[in-house]
Amino acid sequence: MSECIFCKMINKTIPITPIYEDELVLAFHDINPVAPVHVLIIPKKHIISMSDMTDDDSQYLCALAKAARMIAKQLDIDQSGFRIVANANDDGGQTVHHLHWHVLGGRRMKWPPG
Repeated sequence: MSECIFCKMINKTIPITPIYEDELVLAFHDINPVAPVHVLIIPKKHIISMSDMTDDDSQYLCALAKAARMIAKQLDIDQSGFRIVANANDDGGQTVHHLHWHVLGGRRMKWPPG
Protein backbone atom coordinates (compact mmCIF):
# COMPACT_ATOMS: atom_id res chain seq x y z
CA MET A 1 0.00 0.00 0.00
CA SER A 2 2.47 2.59 -1.19
CA GLU A 3 -0.02 5.50 -0.96
CA CYS A 4 -1.18 4.81 2.61
CA ILE A 5 0.14 7.48 4.96
CA PHE A 6 0.21 5.06 7.91
CA CYS A 7 2.13 2.47 5.87
CA LYS A 8 4.65 5.20 5.04
CA MET A 9 5.04 5.87 8.77
CA ILE A 10 5.53 2.16 9.46
CA ASN A 11 8.11 1.96 6.66
CA LYS A 12 9.78 5.14 7.98
CA THR A 13 9.41 7.07 4.73
CA ILE A 14 7.44 9.61 6.77
CA PRO A 15 9.26 10.34 10.03
CA ILE A 16 7.33 10.20 13.30
CA THR A 17 8.19 9.97 16.97
CA PRO A 18 6.73 6.71 18.24
CA ILE A 19 5.48 6.61 21.82
CA TYR A 20 5.00 2.84 21.65
CA GLU A 21 6.11 0.19 19.19
CA ASP A 22 6.35 -3.56 19.09
CA GLU A 23 6.46 -6.15 16.32
CA LEU A 24 2.73 -5.74 15.52
CA VAL A 25 1.75 -2.12 16.21
CA LEU A 26 3.01 1.45 16.18
CA ALA A 27 1.63 4.36 18.24
CA PHE A 28 2.18 8.11 18.01
CA HIS A 29 0.51 11.38 18.96
CA ASP A 30 -2.24 12.57 16.61
CA ILE A 31 -1.24 15.71 14.68
CA ASN A 32 -4.76 17.14 15.15
CA PRO A 33 -5.64 16.22 18.74
CA VAL A 34 -9.23 16.49 19.94
CA ALA A 35 -8.29 15.88 23.59
CA PRO A 36 -5.28 16.67 25.78
CA VAL A 37 -4.14 13.09 25.16
CA HIS A 38 -4.81 11.84 21.63
CA VAL A 39 -2.74 8.91 20.42
CA LEU A 40 -3.17 6.77 17.32
CA ILE A 41 -2.32 3.07 17.39
CA ILE A 42 -1.96 1.32 14.04
CA PRO A 43 -1.25 -2.30 13.12
CA LYS A 44 1.90 -2.79 11.08
CA LYS A 45 -0.11 -4.89 8.64
CA HIS A 46 -2.23 -2.88 6.22
CA ILE A 47 -5.81 -3.69 7.19
CA ILE A 48 -8.31 -1.21 5.78
CA SER A 49 -10.87 -1.29 8.63
CA MET A 50 -12.46 -3.53 11.23
CA SER A 51 -14.74 -4.77 8.44
CA ASP A 52 -11.72 -6.13 6.57
CA MET A 53 -10.20 -8.10 9.43
CA THR A 54 -10.02 -11.87 9.15
CA ASP A 55 -9.78 -14.51 11.85
CA ASP A 56 -6.04 -14.60 11.14
CA ASP A 57 -5.80 -10.92 12.16
CA SER A 58 -6.94 -11.48 15.76
CA GLN A 59 -3.37 -11.06 16.98
CA TYR A 60 -3.54 -7.42 15.87
CA LEU A 61 -6.63 -6.77 18.01
CA CYS A 62 -4.81 -8.15 21.04
CA ALA A 63 -1.75 -6.03 20.22
CA LEU A 64 -3.89 -2.88 19.82
CA ALA A 65 -5.54 -3.52 23.19
CA LYS A 66 -2.20 -4.18 24.90
CA ALA A 67 -0.74 -1.00 23.42
CA ALA A 68 -3.77 1.06 24.50
CA ARG A 69 -3.41 -0.21 28.07
CA MET A 70 0.32 0.50 28.16
CA ILE A 71 -0.05 3.96 26.59
CA ALA A 72 -2.80 4.92 29.06
CA LYS A 73 -0.50 3.97 31.93
CA GLN A 74 2.52 5.70 30.34
CA LEU A 75 0.56 8.94 29.82
CA ASP A 76 -1.06 8.74 33.28
CA ILE A 77 -4.67 8.45 32.16
CA ASP A 78 -5.16 4.82 33.14
CA GLN A 79 -6.79 5.65 36.47
CA SER A 80 -8.69 8.83 35.57
CA GLY A 81 -10.13 7.24 32.43
CA PHE A 82 -9.79 7.22 28.67
CA ARG A 83 -11.72 6.38 25.54
CA ILE A 84 -10.77 4.12 22.64
CA VAL A 85 -12.36 4.91 19.27
CA ALA A 86 -12.12 2.92 16.06
CA ASN A 87 -13.99 4.38 13.09
CA ALA A 88 -14.90 1.95 10.31
CA ASN A 89 -15.44 3.02 6.72
CA ASP A 90 -16.74 6.32 5.41
CA ASP A 91 -20.07 6.55 7.24
CA GLY A 92 -18.29 5.56 10.45
CA GLY A 93 -16.01 8.58 10.11
CA GLN A 94 -12.86 6.78 8.96
CA THR A 95 -10.68 9.18 6.96
CA VAL A 96 -7.45 7.17 6.74
CA HIS A 97 -8.22 3.75 5.34
CA HIS A 98 -5.77 1.82 7.49
CA LEU A 99 -7.21 0.37 10.69
CA HIS A 100 -6.36 2.54 13.69
CA TRP A 101 -7.48 3.18 17.23
CA HIS A 102 -7.67 6.61 18.83
CA VAL A 103 -6.80 6.70 22.54
CA LEU A 104 -8.34 9.84 24.02
CA GLY A 105 -7.97 11.16 27.55
CA GLY A 106 -6.87 13.96 29.80
CA ARG A 107 -10.40 15.37 30.18
CA ARG A 108 -13.90 14.14 30.94
CA MET A 109 -15.42 12.52 27.85
CA LYS A 110 -19.01 13.30 26.89
CA TRP A 111 -21.78 10.99 25.71
CA PRO A 112 -23.07 10.56 23.10
CA PRO A 113 -19.85 11.09 21.18
CA GLY A 114 -21.36 12.09 17.84
